Amino acid sequence: MPELVAARASVVVCLATPEALDTVSDGALRVAPDELLVLGPPDSAEMTALDVSRRISGADADAVVLDVSDGWATWTLDGDGARDAFGYLSELDLPEEGFVQGDVAHVPVKVVARPGGLHLLVPAVWGAYLHERILARCPSVTEREEPEDWSP
Repeated sequence: MPELVAARASVVVCLATPEALDTVSDGALRVAPDELLVLGPPDSAEMTALDVSRRISGADADAVVLDVSDGWATWTLDGDGARDAFGYLSELDLPEEGFVQGDVAHVPVKVVARPGGLHLLVPAVWGAYLHERILARCPSVTEREEPEDWSP
């Protein structure tokens, strides 16, 4: 049975030339040719931003790297049936592992697929709405009250 749990994560955005962004890979989601989101455990944003800034500074002096963790809500659908439950929310084709973005319950969501579950990242303003939609549309999903830290 799938479980829904709030996930605490750090989210660092990096805006730079595509060539500069090619130097970053660990935990990075390429959301546009000139934009990356780097995800990690909740207390890692400052170190991640410094590391990413160092990596790309030589390739793009105008790059912008910011901790935007407070601007995102993260939910995790875990366990058997998580992908089936997701089918009630979206028509997105999920990779076995990796990243896809698009319409989930009529809001823009970034989905990180991993063995055993899915991380759903949504702008914070839509966090409560997505939570409500998941529980309303996916009757097999139970909710775990205690949040968990991000793990890829």
